[in-house]
This record gives sequence, C-alpha cells and structure tokens, in this order.
Amino acid sequence: MHKLQTLLDNNIKWADSITQEDPEFFKRLSEAQSPEYLWIGCSDSRVPANEIVGLLPGEIFVHRNIANLVVHTDFNCMSVIEFSVKVLKVKHIIVCGHYGCGGVKAAVDNTSHGLIDNWLYSIKNLYYRNKYRMDSLTTEEARHNYLCELNVIQQVKNVAHSHVVQDAWSKGQDLTIHGWIYSLKDGLVNDLGVDIHSPEDLADEYRVTNPVQE
Repeated sequence: MHKLQTLLDNNIKWADSITQEDPEFFKRLSEAQSPEYLWIGCSDSRVPANEIVGLLPGEIFVHRNIANLVVHTDFNCMSVIEFSVKVLKVKHIIVCGHYGCGGVKAAVDNTSHGLIDNWLYSIKNLYYRNKYRMDSLTTEEARHNYLCELNVIQQVKNVAHSHVVQDAWSKGQDLTIHGWIYSLKDGLVNDLGVDIHSPEDLADEYRVTNPVQE
C-alpha cells in the first residue's frame, strides 16, 4: 500500500499546484471538454501524450493501445474516433508511434507471445510487404525504426479510410489526420509529413462514395 499511497499523495500535490496557478481550472474542466486534438498512441508508459506536447487535461483526447494500431474491427478505437469527430469536433487526429516500440518488435521476432500475436499480425504483414526495403537496411535498429515509421503511416491511412472520418469530410468538417513518431532517446517528436486532409488524398479504392447518413 505504501507505493499506492505515494501516488495518492502525488495527486494531492499535483491538484494543489494546478489550483495555485489557475484557481478556476478544475471548475472549467468539470463543466465541459473541447479539445481540438485526438491522440492515438502506444500504451507504452514512457510515451505520455499530454506531457510530450505540453498540454493540460482537457486539451487533448487520448486513445492508446499496444503499437498504436487502428483496426477497423476494434470497436473501442472506432468509438473513440467517432466520439472525437462527431461530438467533440476535433480538428486534428494525431497517430503517434515511437521508436523502440516493443509491440512492433514482437510482431516480427518469430516468437510466440500469446494472444497479442493476433493483435500485432497486421504489423507482420506490413513488414513482409516492405521486405525488400527492410532487407536493404544495414542494422537491426534501422530496420526496427523504419518499421515503426511504416506502422504509423499505415495507421494514419486506416483512420482516413474509416466511414466516420469520410462522413465528416462529406459534411465539410475541418479534419486532418497526421503521422508523428516519438524518440525515447531525446524526447522529441518527428513529424513524418503524412497529412491527410480529404478523400482526394486517398486512393480511389478507399473512398467512400456514400458515407453513412444519420
């Protein structure tokens, strides 16, 4: 219990420090949230969304899972995206992976890890679809870093392919999906330059011509 009490004590100190800086902060926070950003990131404890980009609670909506995957049959992730887009009206969806991702490594190390192997299977496919390029890299670290980047790029596309996002675009909603990657070695975020603003940025096969109507 000692360690848990430390967390509770830390919470009191944190709340006190916020209140001293802004006495009305928690009152405003309890009334509503209006973030402009949805962050889809990895569950890794070393990659805390708010702290990385210097935002306070209420300024960024967060969904995290192992290896920051966006799977269309994952109702949890899809529900977060739908709520963010339709209710919160976020303007930016940021998919942020990180170098040194254990999930990405586990996907391709030819070792059975149990149930998680099913979750990570799409990364294995991504590896083999880009095997020629992967094999041309000279170090294991370079190959792993490149696969982490490829994974982010693919998940950005997966977000854009969702009917929720395309329905929002069809109604003229201002919404862009971005791909970032974070370095554990220096704490810096690298913008991968993958930004999808509209269906025109997608291949024809992925455009929804008749989005779901409410």
